[in-house]
Amino acid sequence: EQHGGPFYVSAVVRMEASLSLTRRMAEATGRDRPTTPDMLATARRMVDQFFADLEAKEAMISGDVGTKALDAAQQFGKIVNHPAKLNMGDCFTYACARAYRTKIAYKGNDFTETDLGW
Repeated sequence: EQHGGPFYVSAVVRMEASLSLTRRMAEATGRDRPTTPDMLATARRMVDQFFADLEAKEAMISGDVGTKALDAAQQFGKIVNHPAKLNMGDCFTYACARAYRTKIAYKGNDFTETDLGW
């Protein structure tokens, strides 16, 4: 299904995406290859361009969002053995979606086990 936005991205999501892409770049060069500063720089540019192409707005992580992230961990977190098994980054994504009253673009089944899944 197509969704036209608006799209929001937090600093936590930007960092997770950049680090994940960096790891995949290293893996593509060979098993057990270390990541490099240049790989991370390239990944950052790619992630930044992707979010720019989406015209994504910055989702600010305020104290209230931090509280909502802890609430998400308490309700849906891996730490409490909930089927959603949200990790720290997922909890911040959930909290931002709540704060900005928006949906979450995701892959996998984590968020389908929450009240924001669709």
